[in-house]
Amino acid sequence: MPTVTQQRRLVQMAHDAARQDALHQQTETGLFWTFLPDTGPYRRELYPRHLELFAAGHSVRRRAFVAANRVGKTLAGCYELVCHLTGLYPAWWEGTRFDGPIRAWACGETAKNVRDILQFTLLGPPGAIGSGLVPATTVLGTARKSGIPLAVELLTVRHVTGATSLCLFKSYDQGFEAFQGTFQHVILLDEEPPLLVYTECLLRTMATGEFSGGHVLLTFTPLLGLSETVLQFCPDGQFPEPQLPDQYVVRAAWDDVPHLSNEEKASLAKGIPAYQLDARTRGIPVLGAGIVYPVSDEEYLIDDMEI
Repeated sequence: MPTVTQQRRLVQMAHDAARQDALHQQTETGLFWTFLPDTGPYRRELYPRHLELFAAGHSVRRRAFVAANRVGKTLAGCYELVCHLTGLYPAWWEGTRFDGPIRAWACGETAKNVRDILQFTLLGPPGAIGSGLVPATTVLGTARKSGIPLAVELLTVRHVTGATSLCLFKSYDQGFEAFQGTFQHVILLDEEPPLLVYTECLLRTMATGEFSGGHVLLTFTPLLGLSETVLQFCPDGQFPEPQLPDQYVVRAAWDDVPHLSNEEKASLAKGIPAYQLDARTRGIPVLGAGIVYPVSDEEYLIDDMEI
């Protein structure tokens, strides 16, 4: 009779074999398979902030990707979610792993935003389900959301073990009561949630009995300033160094990704209000619209000097 350790090892070997079989059966031409490639102008090593975010999941269960616009924060959150839903982890993955199917929530500000952003990223446009990050061969089915045209409420995904993962789409405008209920393995909060919603999500991932606990991942641009939610990760308004126990925050700026050219960044920056520049280009919480002078801090701050 094999020992408990040997049984666990056999189970892990079976899961690894299933993953390899699934990998071989895929065409490897979809978005999931080409995300963060080994080589090329957008190769993986040029996205250190994304990799830091993923790797932090190995040691903590609460993470925030506080990032500038257009750096790929939503894509990063959705990519990790798909890895967990399918069990298809790339060879370079250093983050947390689940051995079996999961229960997950993908959440955003409004039902329409969830449809237009998260649903589009994960599944593709209406009428082309399977053209998003979730590999088409793993999509088992979807259930429509009432009241919102073309919106999906529930996504079922085939896990490499042959079992089924569930992903429910939710929005903050449903109120914090909609986030009460059952345990979840992964909760993705795309754009900053109200503190009550965030708190409910923490409770849904709490370790209880046989449930070892889940993960909450926030991906947002800090346009609401030093809000209650931001202060959960940035006490006193500062990004913590070192990181706080049991949670991790990653900040990403335009200069941290290779897909934004200097010309494009300069052009876009001209159209952004001065008080929003730090948030939209550097991932630093905005201070508000009531600044005295419409200029960025960098234009009048100088390096320290001896007197």
